Amino acid sequence: MSDPEQPRRQVLAERLEYLFRSIRESGKREYSNEDVAAAITRDQGVTISASYIWYLRTGQRDNPTLKHLTALATFFGVPAAYFFDDAVREQVEGEIALVTALKDNGVREVAMRASGLSDRSLDTIAEVINRVRELEGLPPKES
Repeated sequence: MSDPEQPRRQVLAERLEYLFRSIRESGKREYSNEDVAAAITRDQGVTISASYIWYLRTGQRDNPTLKHLTALATFFGVPAAYFFDDAVREQVEGEIALVTALKDNGVREVAMRASGLSDRSLDTIAEVINRVRELEGLPPKES
């Protein structure tokens, strides 16, 4: 017998897991549940346990209070709507991907050198990059 709540649990768990995997202090390891719980309690005055965060990350709990959802969103620097609005999720994950890419020295150098070029020139550069990605067996990046 399937659980009708399973898709909702998975959505929250996957989105929270994405934040844990993607957002970290520069050059540091991924945040642990303990790190996040301690920081939320200390910085926001919202009591949340590491085990409760684990339950949310694994989909064993899927209905956090607004207070906990907002505290998690604040910790990771995303709007609370990220957890339930697909359009907001797409925007946030796009921004995270951009920030992550710009941490790469090579990507940052290309971006800085392309600054100020015309839209036509930028389109040409994007085509060249997509062709090189294809030659290296990587999928083209969407614009």
